[in-house]
Amino acid sequence: MKEIDLRSDTVTRPTKGMLQAMMTAQVGDDVYKEDPSVNELEQKLADMFGMDEALFFPTGSMANQAAIKLHTQPAEQLICDKWAHVYNYEGGGVSFNSGVSCKLLDGDRGMITAEMVKENINPPDFYHSPLTSLVCLENTTNKGGGACYDIEEIKKIRKVCDENSLGLHLDGARLFNALVKKGEDPKVYGKLFDTISVCLSKGLGTPMGSVLIGNKDLMENAIRVRKVLGGGMRQVGFMAAAGIYALDHQVERLAKDNERATQISEVLNQLSYVDKVEPTETNIVIFYLKDTSKETEFMGELSKANVRISNMGQGKIRIVTHHDYTEEMHQFFLKTLKVISL
Repeated sequence: MKEIDLRSDTVTRPTKGMLQAMMTAQVGDDVYKEDPSVNELEQKLADMFGMDEALFFPTGSMANQAAIKLHTQPAEQLICDKWAHVYNYEGGGVSFNSGVSCKLLDGDRGMITAEMVKENINPPDFYHSPLTSLVCLENTTNKGGGACYDIEEIKKIRKVCDENSLGLHLDGARLFNALVKKGEDPKVYGKLFDTISVCLSKGLGTPMGSVLIGNKDLMENAIRVRKVLGGGMRQVGFMAAAGIYALDHQVERLAKDNERATQISEVLNQLSYVDKVEPTETNIVIFYLKDTSKETEFMGELSKANVRISNMGQGKIRIVTHHDYTEEMHQFFLKTLKVISL
């Protein structure tokens, strides 16, 4: 069996169809906004979410950081879950790029509620505390094991934001996994959020790229912020073409990734050496061993079987399914888990 890499859905390679789309892409200089493939991708996503504009970024972290910069001023504060990607996995960019602090909330699997947001808004007339100006949600949640927000809760959070003049940004790195799982319309999200970042290089399987989508009043300065962050790109239409192909051909198949993750979760729940498996909704499985001192041994046994997964620390072990993970690999992995003895 060839190597089975379940560390992340970022490890995928372009499909043959995607490669063909990339090699035949029409390109230009995107810094001049003259790359037709980039322009097509941006318009496609803006239309998909029913929002005014979109802008292509090299990475999801940069797209999120640009959104935070567009929403805030230095010394202000954003509200997010303690496991949020913008806080944990973007190199401290919130403070470095925007001069903003984070108020971290203790949510459920990376998800916060409207009531929690309301309780944690600093009084705007109390100048001793940072001015709360933004709420950042993540759907699906990474450290929360691919959990999906209930759209009704997001609507309540939107109401709180409106009542308190707060911006609302969605880190939608794996939003398409949630949309497929829930059968939801992207335009509903476009009506609820001021800005949305979507990643093309995770479940959708492109080599690189994320897109920030938003309404005109906020997005008019997005290209300037991207430039400041070093995100201006030239003939990047080759990558944009991969994104267009992914949106046209590789969204619905995310249901298979979600299904296989659920099957892995079911097997893990039956194993004597596993203590707990987080509820599995999409393509991420997070679980804990009964004896955390055996994590290295466990990872070693998987390595002998040519399987790679992630140890996230604090006892968390993560598995992420993706389009390069075949049914043959899936069955082999399930059997491997069942024969490990710790």
